[in-house]
Amino acid sequence: MTPKADGADTADLIELFKSIGLTQSKAAEAAKSAKSAATLKDIIQTHGLIEKNLEEKQAVLLASLAVQGGKLGESERGYVVSAILDGRLKSTDQVTAAVKYLEAHPLPIEQADFDKHCGVGFSITAEELLAKVKENVSSAAVQGWANLGATIGALKNSSELRWANPLEVKTAVERAFTERFGAKEAGKPKGKEPKKENTPKSSATAEASTSTSSSKPVFAEGFLGRLHKVGDNPQIHPHLREQHLAATGGIVHTRFPPEPNGFLHIGHSKAIFVNFGYAAYHGGRCYLRYDDTNPEAEEGRYFESILETVRWLGYEPWKITYSSDYFDKLYELAVELIKRDKGYVCHCTAEEIYANRGGDERGPRKACVHRTRPIAESLVEFEKMKNGHYKPGEAILRMKQDIESGNTMMWDLVAYRVLNASHHRTHDKWKIYPTYDFTHCLCDSFENITHSLCTTEFIASRESYEWLCDALEVYKPRQSEYGRLNLTGTIMSKRKILQLVKEGYVRDWDDPRLYTLNALRRRGVPPGAILSFVSSLGVSTAASNIQAVRFEQAVRQYLESTAPRLLMVLKPLKVTIENLPEDYLIWLEKPLHPKVPELGTSKVPFTRTIYIDADDFRIEDSKDYFRLAPGKTVGLFQAPHPITCTSYKTDPATGQVTELICRMEEGEGKKPKAFIQWVAEHKPSGSPVVVDETRIFHQLFKSDNPSAAVPDFKADINPDSLEIIKGAMVEVGFWSLVKRAYNDARKESEARTKKALEANEVSSAGDPSKSPDDDTPKATSEQLVGKECIRFQGLRVAYFTVDKDARLACLDEPEDVEPGRRGGDYIVLNRIVSLKEDSGKAA
Repeated sequence: MTPKADGADTADLIELFKSIGLTQSKAAEAAKSAKSAATLKDIIQTHGLIEKNLEEKQAVLLASLAVQGGKLGESERGYVVSAILDGRLKSTDQVTAAVKYLEAHPLPIEQADFDKHCGVGFSITAEELLAKVKENVSSAAVQGWANLGATIGALKNSSELRWANPLEVKTAVERAFTERFGAKEAGKPKGKEPKKENTPKSSATAEASTSTSSSKPVFAEGFLGRLHKVGDNPQIHPHLREQHLAATGGIVHTRFPPEPNGFLHIGHSKAIFVNFGYAAYHGGRCYLRYDDTNPEAEEGRYFESILETVRWLGYEPWKITYSSDYFDKLYELAVELIKRDKGYVCHCTAEEIYANRGGDERGPRKACVHRTRPIAESLVEFEKMKNGHYKPGEAILRMKQDIESGNTMMWDLVAYRVLNASHHRTHDKWKIYPTYDFTHCLCDSFENITHSLCTTEFIASRESYEWLCDALEVYKPRQSEYGRLNLTGTIMSKRKILQLVKEGYVRDWDDPRLYTLNALRRRGVPPGAILSFVSSLGVSTAASNIQAVRFEQAVRQYLESTAPRLLMVLKPLKVTIENLPEDYLIWLEKPLHPKVPELGTSKVPFTRTIYIDADDFRIEDSKDYFRLAPGKTVGLFQAPHPITCTSYKTDPATGQVTELICRMEEGEGKKPKAFIQWVAEHKPSGSPVVVDETRIFHQLFKSDNPSAAVPDFKADINPDSLEIIKGAMVEVGFWSLVKRAYNDARKESEARTKKALEANEVSSAGDPSKSPDDDTPKATSEQLVGKECIRFQGLRVAYFTVDKDARLACLDEPEDVEPGRRGGDYIVLNRIVSLKEDSGKAA
C-alpha cells in the first residue's frame, strides 16, 4: 500500500496543483494518491507549467496523464505533455489512447500515425454522422429494435466513429432506428407479451437512464408533436431565416434557462425533461443558460446546484451559457432601441407608473411624460444610468410598445434598471442590468433557439417577446407554452421555502419533506423515477395538478423492480430459540430480489438469538391474527424452519415484553399462515447492523392547499411530519450492498462526467459567448454520487436510502478494515416511500 503524504505535504501539493488551473476539489483529488501526485508534481516542475497560464481543461488532462502515464519514460511523457499544451489532445479519452500508444511505440514516433491513433483533428458533422449510422443500420444484420444496444456499441468502437461524441452517436442511432423501424413499440411481436419487468444492470444504471420507449410518444405526439419544424417560424426579413438555418444546420436548438436565485424543485423537472428531451429526441442541442440578470438575488451555490441537478437527471447541456455573457451586446441593442425611437429613459416612480396604467380602478391608461422625450436626450440619460449617475429607482429604460393594447405585457415594459450590486461574473463593471423581458428573447435570438419552450404563465409575454425581436430586426425564435407541473399538498415558492428554512421548520433546502429536487434526491428518490413520472403525465397546454401521493406511487412502482431487498426490523424484539445450541450457526444465501436475479444475492447468519419486529408479536391472540403470539407458529422469511412462541419475558417496571422464548419446528409440521422478517445476532460477522437513526417522513402540510391556510401557509404545518426511530436493525448484507451500490454509481458517474467534459470541450471550442474569465460551474463525479444512491427495500417495511448525515467508514475510508468491524460508523436511513400509501399522510 502506498503511504499517504502528511497533512502539510498534501496542502502544499494542492496549492501547487491549483497553480496550474485545477479547482480546489480536483487538486485535492489529484493529491490523494502519493504516486500520481509525485508524477504530476514532476510534470509541472519539468515543463515549467506554473507560468504557462493553462486552461482548467488542460490541467485536468495533465492530472489524468499523471494517473495513467506512471509507467512512461520521461521523454514519452513529455511528448504527451506537449500534445496537451499545443491543443492536439483535448479529452481524457485521447490522453488514455496516447499513453497506450507510447507504451507500445518507443520514441521517435511518426506523428501522423500518433495523431490518427489518438483522434487528433477528428471532425464529423451531424449529417455525416447520421449518414454513416444509416449505412450501418441498413445492413441485413440489423433487423429491429432488439439490435439497438449492439449497434450503438459497434459504432462507438468502430475505427470511423471511435472519436465521435458518444451521446451524438447514440442519438443518431435512435433516430435512424425510428426512421427505419418506426417507434420502438412497433417492433414488438404480436400475441401475448410477457410481463414487463425492469431489470437494470445496477441501481445506478436504472436511475440515470430514461426509457426511450416511454419518452418517444411524448415528443412525437400531442403538444410537442405539433411544434413547428426548424426554420418555419416567420421572420420580419427573409435573410434572418436563412442566417438562422445556416447557423443551426436545420437542427433543433432548445434551452433550459433557470434563474440562479434558488434551488430547483419538482416543477423544474418537467422543464428539464421537455427542453433536453425534445432536443435529444430530434438529434438536436440544448443549452443550459443561467438567467443571471439580478445580482441581488443570486448565489454561487445555486449555480452549482442547478448544473449538478441537470446532470443528476441524466442530461448534459450542449453548452453552458449565461445571460451575462451577452451584457455588452444587450447594452448595444438597448442603445439601438433608443435610436430607433422604440425606447426611452423614464424617471417615474413605481406608483406613478401604476397610476398611468390605470391604477386600482383600472381606468384609462396614459403615456408617461418621458415617452416623447427626444432620442438624443434618452441616449444621454441612458449613458448617465450606465455611468452610475442615478441611484436605484431614479431612472429606468422602458420599451416604447403599445399602451392601448389589451395585453399588459405591451404597456412599455422596463428594459434596464439601476442596481448597486456586484455581479458574480462581471463584478462591478455594470451599474445597470437588463430585465427578463428585455434579455430573454434576445438571448434566445443570439443562440439561434429554434423552439423557445416555456410554461403557460408566459403566454402574455409572447407578444412582447416577438415585438422586441422585430423592433431590433433580429432573428425571432418561436415561443410555445405548455402547462406547468404542480404538486398539491406542498409548496414550491422559493420565498416560502426560505421562510421555512430560516424559521427552523425544516433543516435546509434539501430537507426530505420538501419537493425541491435536491430534497427529493436526499430522500432517495431515483432520478429515473422522476423522469418516468413526468413522462407519464404527458405534455399539453393544461397544467398538471397532481397529488403528492400520486408522485409517491410512481416512485414506489419504479423502486419495486430496481431496489434490492434486505431483512430489516424497525423495532427489534429479542427472540431466543431454546432448542438450538449456544454456538448454532448456519449461513443462508438469499436473493436480493426474487424477480431480478441480476441484483445478486446476500449471505446472512442464522443463530440461536434473532430479532423480530415488536409489531409482529402480541400477547393476546385472535382468529384474524396470523403472526406470533404465545403458543402460535410463524415462518421466518427464507429461514429453514418456522418457530413457535413458548413463553415471553417482560420488564417488571413497565410490563413491556422484552424477550420471546421460542422453539424451532424442524419436523413436517403444519405450514405457517404467516411469515415475518428477522435478523440474527452474530457478533463475528457484525450481524445485525444497528441503525442509529431511521427517519420516517410524512407530509409537511396537513392539507392539499397549504397556501389557503389562515393566517398563512405556516398554520398548515404538520407538527408530526418527522418521526425518528432509533435502534432499527438490518441484515449484515447491508454492507456489501452499500459498497457495491456506491461503487457502481461512482463508476457510472465518472463515465458521465468524462463524457460531459468531452462534450463541452467539443461544443465550447471557439465559442464567442464565453468570457475570458469564464467560471462555468463544474459538477464533478464527487458531487454527482451521494449516499442516497444506496437504496433498498426493508422487507415488509419500506424503501430506504442512506442519508448524507451518515458516516460509513467503508465509503469514507475505503482502505479501512472490513465493514461492520470497526467503531465510528453512524448509520442514518431515510424512508423514501412506504410499501403502500401512507395511512398517516394527512396526519
